[in-house]
Amino acid sequence: MIYIGKIVNTHGIKGELRILSNFSSKNKVFIPQMPIYIDNQKEIINSYRHHKMFDMITLKNYNNINEVLKYKGKKVYIKEEDLNLKSGEYILEELIDYIIIENKENLGLVKDIIYNNGNNLLLVKGKKDFYIPFNEHFIKNVDKEKKEVTVENAKGLIL
Repeated sequence: MIYIGKIVNTHGIKGELRILSNFSSKNKVFIPQMPIYIDNQKEIINSYRHHKMFDMITLKNYNNINEVLKYKGKKVYIKEEDLNLKSGEYILEELIDYIIIENKENLGLVKDIIYNNGNNLLLVKGKKDFYIPFNEHFIKNVDKEKKEVTVENAKGLIL
C-alpha cells in the first residue's frame, strides 16, 4: 500500500471529501473508478476536482455528508498494482526504505520524500542524516528489484 494523503474534512452536503496530498503522481490516482483504501476498506473514486490546496473526491455509492463523516481524519492509500506502471517506471513514494549506494558503498536508507516547490528531496538516514535532491546530477539509477538507488556526488552532501 502506498500512502497518498489524508482526509482533512468534508465539503458541502453531498459527501465530497477534502484530501491533503503531496503525492507525486496525482494524475494516476485521482481519477474516476480508481480504487482507494481508507482504513483498509476499499472505496471507488466517483469524481475528482482540485480546489485551492486540496484534492476533492466523491466516492461511489455515497451521496450524503453523513455517510462520509466517518472518514474524516483518516489516511488514504492505493495499491501499487492499481497504478498500472510501465516496466522501469516508479513513483517517488516507492523509494522509501530503498538503500542509497554510491561507489558500492551503502550511504543509508531513504526515509522520506520532501516536496519543496518542485525540487524533491530524498531524506536519507545513515551515519548522519542528509538530503539528496532528486535530479539527474545525483540520481543515476533506481533498481526496483534490489530496492536500491544508485547516486553520484552525494557524499559531499553529508555534513
